[in-house]
Amino acid sequence: MRLSRRPTSPRFFELFADIGNNIAASAEVLREFVRSPDERRAELAERMHELEHTGDKATHEIIELLDRSFVTPFDRQDIYRLATRLDDVVDDMDAAVDLTVVYRVDVLPEGVDHQVELLSRAAQLTAGAMKRLADPHGLTDYWVEINSLEDEADKVYRQLLSRLFDGRTEALEVIKLKEVVDQLEAAADAFEHIADVVRTIAVKES
Repeated sequence: MRLSRRPTSPRFFELFADIGNNIAASAEVLREFVRSPDERRAELAERMHELEHTGDKATHEIIELLDRSFVTPFDRQDIYRLATRLDDVVDDMDAAVDLTVVYRVDVLPEGVDHQVELLSRAAQLTAGAMKRLADPHGLTDYWVEINSLEDEADKVYRQLLSRLFDGRTEALEVIKLKEVVDQLEAAADAFEHIADVVRTIAVKES
């Protein structure tokens, strides 16, 4: 049985909840981005960059709070890992958007919309989990569902690669599009990494 470390600062939980909300907002911008005409993409990319900066600030605040705190709600290493994994998700989504704009991709390949829908669902689950992080034992449903979504995202990613390399797309365009879908796949992996950290926390807290 783990000895309780409480009382501790509620600020950790507030920051994780804020980051979860920021991830959900980022996923919504991503959804809008992949469905929008080219003339709106620069505006949405700028919005995504702003959300990425917001996430960075919250991550830095968690790390600074960790350095200042004698008592922490969970293992210090797990708090650090969770903060950085959460930051990775928005970084990956931001990179996918940025590459689409920089490479002047006119039409994203069939299947990207499905990829992004899965990311949106994972983002909503993660945002909900971050609000419930104070009681990690009740989050089994969260990491089970995230693992299921990541498995589905892997299948969609492989289908996308199959279409990209079917010989009907010009080689340079294939390189550009693959970088975009690779970043979206990295975001799906990052969501699973977050869930793995939450599961580790729950095990240690039992």
